[in-house]
Amino acid sequence: MKRKHASAWVAVVAVCGLVGGVGAAAGAVPSPLDVGDPSVAVETERQKIDIMGIWAHPDDDAGFTTPCGVWHDRYGVRCGIIMATRGEGGSNSVGPEAGPDLGLRRENEDRTSHVRSGTLDIFNLDRVDFYFNTSAPLTARVWDAEDTLRRTVRIIRETQPEVLVGSSPAPRGHGNHQYAQGRMVWEAAAAAADPMMFPEQLTGLGAVEPWQVKKVLAGGMTTGTGGTEGPNCLAGFVPDPANPFTVVGTWTGYDSPFTWAEGNLAGQPGGSPKTWAQVGREGARAHPTQARTMVTDLVEPTCQRYGVSESIVPMQPNGTDASTNDDAVLYGAVVADPGGMPLGSVFSVESDGYFQAAGEPFDVTVTTRSGDGDLPGGEVSPEVPDGWTVSDPVVVESISDDADTSASFVVTPTADADPARYRIGAHFAGGGVTAYNDTRLELVPPVEGRFQRTGNAAEYDAWTMANDAHVGGRSEAIGSIGAGESITVPVEVTNRSGGPQSGDVTLDLPEGFVADTGTQPYAGLAAGETTTVDFVVTHTDPSDPGSRNETFSVTTTSGLGTSSDDMNMFVVPTVVIPELGAAPVVDGAGDDYAGTAIDVSTRWEGRPCGPDGTDCGEGSTAQLGWFDDAFYAHVRVTDDVAGSAATPERCFGHWLVDSVELLLDPRGDSPDTSTTFKLGMFPFTDDPEGTNGNGPDGPCWSRDADNHQGFSTGPLADTVEQAPNAPGVEVAVSLERDASGAYAGGGYTIEVKVPLEDLPAAVGPTSSVPQGDGSANTVDPTYLGLNVTPYDSDTQDFIGKTRTAWSAFGTQQAEPPRWGHAYLDGYAPPAGRPIEPSSAILPDTALQGVESPQTIYQSAARGGTISGVQPSDAMSVESVKIKKDKVRIAYRTSEPGAVRAFLWTGDPTFIPVWTSSCPGDVYGFEACSVDDGAAPPWAPDMSGRLLGTVTAEVDAGSGKVAVPLDADARTALGEDSLVLVSFAEAPSEDAAPGDGVNAWSFPVEQRVPAQVGEGG
Repeated sequence: MKRKHASAWVAVVAVCGLVGGVGAAAGAVPSPLDVGDPSVAVETERQKIDIMGIWAHPDDDAGFTTPCGVWHDRYGVRCGIIMATRGEGGSNSVGPEAGPDLGLRRENEDRTSHVRSGTLDIFNLDRVDFYFNTSAPLTARVWDAEDTLRRTVRIIRETQPEVLVGSSPAPRGHGNHQYAQGRMVWEAAAAAADPMMFPEQLTGLGAVEPWQVKKVLAGGMTTGTGGTEGPNCLAGFVPDPANPFTVVGTWTGYDSPFTWAEGNLAGQPGGSPKTWAQVGREGARAHPTQARTMVTDLVEPTCQRYGVSESIVPMQPNGTDASTNDDAVLYGAVVADPGGMPLGSVFSVESDGYFQAAGEPFDVTVTTRSGDGDLPGGEVSPEVPDGWTVSDPVVVESISDDADTSASFVVTPTADADPARYRIGAHFAGGGVTAYNDTRLELVPPVEGRFQRTGNAAEYDAWTMANDAHVGGRSEAIGSIGAGESITVPVEVTNRSGGPQSGDVTLDLPEGFVADTGTQPYAGLAAGETTTVDFVVTHTDPSDPGSRNETFSVTTTSGLGTSSDDMNMFVVPTVVIPELGAAPVVDGAGDDYAGTAIDVSTRWEGRPCGPDGTDCGEGSTAQLGWFDDAFYAHVRVTDDVAGSAATPERCFGHWLVDSVELLLDPRGDSPDTSTTFKLGMFPFTDDPEGTNGNGPDGPCWSRDADNHQGFSTGPLADTVEQAPNAPGVEVAVSLERDASGAYAGGGYTIEVKVPLEDLPAAVGPTSSVPQGDGSANTVDPTYLGLNVTPYDSDTQDFIGKTRTAWSAFGTQQAEPPRWGHAYLDGYAPPAGRPIEPSSAILPDTALQGVESPQTIYQSAARGGTISGVQPSDAMSVESVKIKKDKVRIAYRTSEPGAVRAFLWTGDPTFIPVWTSSCPGDVYGFEACSVDDGAAPPWAPDMSGRLLGTVTAEVDAGSGKVAVPLDADARTALGEDSLVLVSFAEAPSEDAAPGDGVNAWSFPVEQRVPAQVGEGG
């Protein structure tokens, strides 16, 4: 139950007057001001959204600006965006903001990028942007998948979008992207329609109803030939034979309502209209904190295409005249399909399983329902690939608007059909009405041998089956082997035929690998069953430098033919780390190491090296050792120009400056970095007073994207949750920078000591050193995952350039399976040190919607709850009084919680992100001078929009809070101003954190003369 309180109390936790320099005339009397009737979130009807996009971070939605502009301008479509995070975990190229402050700035950048396209509804889910990773499962754990889904579903039920837009859920790229704009699209569409999901949303205050999304555009292929560069841009388009998706397109060259400024740098006639391609690209680049730059040149129009991933409504098949129309994306969902079925009609196609076998029959069902009144009957006929057989068309007597009408068919692929994805379509014709829709399935061999998927790949395959979301294709088989090691390579054989099967499994290996056997039999595999065949593979050269990919292939035979599969095997380097005779003196000199140095100069990301190897890290090395339960490394980095110097407060984001990252995976089996130790070391800082404790301009270091990230040195180390996160770590540097900014001696040296007890789990004992001989090796050895990664900037604006490493693969910083393998000769961990990694400690830096004035305004003025949480009417705002030196807000609440108030001037839907010298430029996207396009000042007042704010924790009862007004803020407050208020109930045991919210927007107005008193 929620706590009740008999009396009220107020604790003001943050108060500020933010505007300075406006300058009221001396002795001027402030204009008498009052507030008008407010917009209140729980009382404002939420406007419908037609097309909703779901994304992970601001700027992931950059491709949504242009089509939404066209759809809104030409067809009256209202777009919306669900944004999982505000990107506060990223870097900032134009200011000092980090964490929630950066989230506030990036939220505005995103709102500004879309405002001209008519997209004013951006719903932030307040998830934490915790760090770059490539794992959807990790993202789901950190974001609390159930709560994230609950919030997303509520927003969908409130706004009732017909179409969802996202991207592929395939396990490639950022894990936040895979999850938010990949998986969440499918999960939320299904859950929003299911009354058993989140039933608490369906009753009480702000009750919503289940909602069925009609169409999904997320990850579908758009490949094909033909089309035209002009209106109806899919005219003549033919999808590729390998593309099973129906493709829709929108021409972006239509004139927008926005015009070129006089004297624009693009040389266009002043006053002439900009195309939506131009406006959209300008908006898409409106993210200066992410090192984007202002668009000042001419943008050519294109045909923006989407592959229809799922549709339960009729649409037009490619090749028809109507399919070429620029509004074909809307057919059946937002506007009626040209075939004549009323808007809201269902016409869907479904097979009895996504995976089917060549030569084996399967069922297809076509479901119809009218959106408005009964329709006359007609014939339903399937459309299948050439050569496949299908049962006869089915005649339906009529199509009702209150019950489904179904037609079922038996489809049999040819016995020799190639394994691939295929389109299965269906047509209806009757009573002058036609309809079309399709689905996809994947044909696989009747008996199939595949390399066993593990980790995130196996989890992804399970997710696609559970959610019937096969748009991203099957996972890739990925493995890792260290130079000279022996590993088990399992192959899973599945029988999808109608009877038992026997055959052989043959492994084909590239040069440098051998297997214990080349071929193994299987026998009597029953229909529908799977068996596993294991091979032991040895890499024969322990001195191989790795950092490359090899392909393993497997062929499986049966009485019904053959199947094949490939595995992408990462070959990583191995190293023996010797026990040192004594603990090295950590001074940067590196005189106390034994063993061969490893090469850390192989480029894995960034600009290619010059022909002479200059400034590419060529010759960079690391010497390694261990002594008395500590790991030591001495890293010599070849570099010429010293990059930006970070202040101690910016001792994070090491990839933006010159730095070295040390990566350690204690058990060698981490699927992501949440169970690893990663230390970013900056060789120098902008710290002339030595406030960080490492001498004037001395080094700093911090843990990043790992089990306990955050500052690891200096006073800021104490601010990390459960600090310290790297006790006993020592870092020393040896470097000299000359007056030109060059490194004397052509580089710098970093030496580091890491106590192994700082790692999330015990290290080792590691296996015997691999010999490249299967008879001598430990199969599936235990090792320390290790990488050493120098970062090179050469710039003074915190933009990284070249990245090198010992084990050099793209995205290796987020994927421990791509790190090298280290064997600690003779080391054993102390007794009792746990081998299971500790739970990750991730800082929750997410800005909450109740803390954002722009989000509060949207909720209050446009309806819908903040961040998709349950609404609350526990608090009422009794009055708002504008006094000479404060704005006083009287409230009454039946629940404890937090009140936040903001004084705002100007348009709350956007704040320009670029400076512009063009007269009359309201939005800040015009460039008339080469000096235009800088980022205007932001902090502490959101570019002058925020005049004051207060946060108060309140108890149940009545009370008042006040936002102080200094003279400048009081002068700036006028009739284009707002008083914005949010309330969030205090957390309780029976509610999710943050549930129970409301928002108010009070317009500031001139007070009538009879009310001029300023007392109190």
